[in-house]
Amino acid sequence: MNVQHTRTSRADGKVPWVDVLLSAVASVSWALIGMAGAAALGLHLLEADASASLGPMTAAVVALGAGGSVTPSGDVSAFGLESAQATTAIEITPLGVSLVGALLLSWFFLRSLRAAVVVVSPAELAARAGTVVALFTAVLGGLVWAGHDVITLDGGSLGLDDLPGGSGSGGVDIPGLGDVGNIGGLLPDRLGDLVDARAAVGFSVDTAPTLLGGAGWAAGVLLIALLASRRTPLPPGWGAVHRVVRPAVSAVVTVALVAVAAGLAAAGYAAVGDDHPRRVAGAALLGAPNGVWLGVPLGLFVPWDGEASGALTRFLPDPLDDLLVDSDRPVTLGGLAELDSRVWLLGVAAALMMLLAGVLTAARTPVAPVGGVGAVGFAGRCALRLGGVTALTLPLLAWLTEVSVDASLAVLGFDAFGAAIDLRGHLGTALPLGAVWGAGAGAVGALLAWASGAAGRWASPLARGDVGTGGAPQGGGAGPYTPGTPYRPPNPATNPYLRLPEELREPEDAPRPPSGGDVYGAPTVTGPLEPPRRPPRRPATSPEEGPPPPPGRPPS
Repeated sequence: MNVQHTRTSRADGKVPWVDVLLSAVASVSWALIGMAGAAALGLHLLEADASASLGPMTAAVVALGAGGSVTPSGDVSAFGLESAQATTAIEITPLGVSLVGALLLSWFFLRSLRAAVVVVSPAELAARAGTVVALFTAVLGGLVWAGHDVITLDGGSLGLDDLPGGSGSGGVDIPGLGDVGNIGGLLPDRLGDLVDARAAVGFSVDTAPTLLGGAGWAAGVLLIALLASRRTPLPPGWGAVHRVVRPAVSAVVTVALVAVAAGLAAAGYAAVGDDHPRRVAGAALLGAPNGVWLGVPLGLFVPWDGEASGALTRFLPDPLDDLLVDSDRPVTLGGLAELDSRVWLLGVAAALMMLLAGVLTAARTPVAPVGGVGAVGFAGRCALRLGGVTALTLPLLAWLTEVSVDASLAVLGFDAFGAAIDLRGHLGTALPLGAVWGAGAGAVGALLAWASGAAGRWASPLARGDVGTGGAPQGGGAGPYTPGTPYRPPNPATNPYLRLPEELREPEDAPRPPSGGDVYGAPTVTGPLEPPRRPPRRPATSPEEGPPPPPGRPPS
């Protein structure tokens, strides 16, 4: 009954709003639950909850992962002055949290579309996507309210009492010179005041940027999911998307996920031999896609501009820290290889990843029927399609992995602490490089797939055009409720189920003479026949007669 209702409503172009709302609630709920769980676990493994409440920090990280914006701020009261301020600016997306939410959101959204056995109408597709985006944006509004907190640092809890002047004595005892006082009221005297200082460092989720960013993030995730899912129905007239776009997009998405899995495996191996395995695991959970997807454009020769200073440089991997600190040179694969020749392995890995994408594209692209364009034409089509997709993917990865962190604690106009990292890729260079790499990998992968016989082997039924309006094979698939077409017309002489029982026969149902025979030699009749008479059963033989003779031998 439910299936019939779904078929009728979608065939009539009506939108099943109850199903749309329920599927949207499920998609958004599971996506945010997954993002919150990944963010909370990563922060806990990093021991970030030791200095602040885990709930507001989790809300802030989820907002960042969903394309939102968080503004930290601080106001330090030290030395009896109110003009000291701590300013911080952070532009970084925890792509580990983003990836968890994107996978869950797209999986539930696509599952609601696959539940139909008909082609989805444009109105229903727009209603489902729009409802998911609107509901996700509305829930992000709750994170704006929850994602704020203030961390208060007490000077007495920092161990400043143990420093000279920390107890308020104001004197400094230098060996060989004795007590020289407070040296004109310099640092030791100020440390005594710093014990009573309180640093209030807070953060809050920005409302307008978070809502706009969340809506754009959800819409982008659904768009990529629709383009990458090869078995999800689309509105009528979108057959070119099945044949041209989806094989290449699904191949690139598959390779990107495989690269993240390899990054997580490498992080797990590194955590085994590290002194702080929990921190390594937490950092990998939050930022493994950041590092992996930054390395892909870098390995494909996309240049980056960057600089780093302060304490944050010790978190950069070697030799990236040597190239960013006190250097105006762009970050390139060749520049890093000059410092460490093993960096060339990153280029080899990126090239192999592109080749895998080319092979997958060829295996998922339907091959033309007999008399088509051949191997060269097939390789050209795969090259054009993968080149176009990679030309858009490479700048997207470079944009997503941009990092900008600037933190400073200014006291009386002097920088007591400073740390900054800025790393941005050349998006204009990434686009043509992506087109070239995609075209080359698509052509080589297609030729390899053609030579091995894998070309078109994994093409989906939607891409091959083997499905009709109902989402099932054209002509209807045979089954218990949809029997297949018989090989010959029904004949009561050969099918006992078509014969009328003796007790139900009427005088006019007398058997009629046969009017010919079918292709198998059985007579074809137009009316019911008498049931065939069985020969009389032979009485059982007596023990004296012995068993009956075998067939073909006369009795003795």
